[in-house]
Amino acid sequence: MSLILLSYVCPLDEIDSLMAAHVAWLDAGFAEGAFLVAGRREPRTGGVIVVRGDRAAAEAIAATDPFVTAGAATAEVVPFHASFAADPVRAWLA
Repeated sequence: MSLILLSYVCPLDEIDSLMAAHVAWLDAGFAEGAFLVAGRREPRTGGVIVVRGDRAAAEAIAATDPFVTAGAATAEVVPFHASFAADPVRAWLA
């Protein structure tokens, strides 16, 4: 698994103008089974996405995010090995 940590590098009005495309990208990632969880950072400075796959796969996916391709956000990929999980989440580790 990996985390994609998005950080906005432009004003929120530019982020908001790209939101529909970003949400469509998220929907596609969930439909493909690549994304497990996604949401905004608090405060609203970016987002976090839990992704199935290693660093290379997550970096390839992150590079296609409309926020990233427009230069409105940067993406940091943090691979990790999930060793522990609550019962409802354990199936994700398979």
